Amino acid sequence: MLSEAGLPVIEATSFVSPKWVPQMADQIDVMKGIIKYQNVSYPVLTPNLKGFQAAVAAGAKEVSIFGAASEQFSQKNINCSIEESLQRFSDVMKAAKEANIPVRGYISCVLGCPYEGVVAPSKVAEVAKKLYSMGCYEISLGDTIGVGTPGNMAKMLSAVIKEVPVNCLAVHCHDTYGQALANILVALQLGVSVVDSSVAGLGGCPYAKGASGNVATEDVVYMLNGLNIQTGVNLQKLMDAGAFICSSLNRRSGSKVAQALCRL
Repeated sequence: MLSEAGLPVIEATSFVSPKWVPQMADQIDVMKGIIKYQNVSYPVLTPNLKGFQAAVAAGAKEVSIFGAASEQFSQKNINCSIEESLQRFSDVMKAAKEANIPVRGYISCVLGCPYEGVVAPSKVAEVAKKLYSMGCYEISLGDTIGVGTPGNMAKMLSAVIKEVPVNCLAVHCHDTYGQALANILVALQLGVSVVDSSVAGLGGCPYAKGASGNVATEDVVYMLNGLNIQTGVNLQKLMDAGAFICSSLNRRSGSKVAQALCRL
């Protein structure tokens, strides 16, 4: 349904250890079950070489690695320091290059950490530069706990843009404090043109207690339509997909647009 809606990239699953994240134990079944559309990418998350190898075996054509700008969050999320994570990623990058598979890089906690609090923009820029130098074609900057505001989003992006070309950056804003759309607008004004989102605002983070899901895709598309930015995404079909998954999960949509239009 998301493919039919016109989204160009749909993150399919994550090849993390089911021991640590049991929700992802069906990763291979998900990859087999997807009806893949032409001109749509279906990347998957791979924390290490083992995950990368499993993803490729399951048919993945693009992968993402994920690190953090916070030492404590890195330890909690992937059980290693930032420097150790970069060493692990180098193995994935080498294997991906040999297999001609593009790699995207994620950085968590770019605007705040549940364990360390404030995260310095210079630290985010440092990690972003290293991931870009390793060969990641795009770096997604994640406000994992949704504490960011337009002010510190602008400061963080200004620091990162000095190290990584703005056309190689994306933003990933959780909406815990209701700031996601405002933060995305600031990113757009600074030249970022890729926005991560989640249909119906689903999600969260098992290692960031209280974090809500990523900003709802429906809400982002509605805002972009209002700015006359062409996305190629059909909002009605997107909302149908959101209604379907929320019905399946027996939960209310996190999308303000869906709520306003009484879809759920």
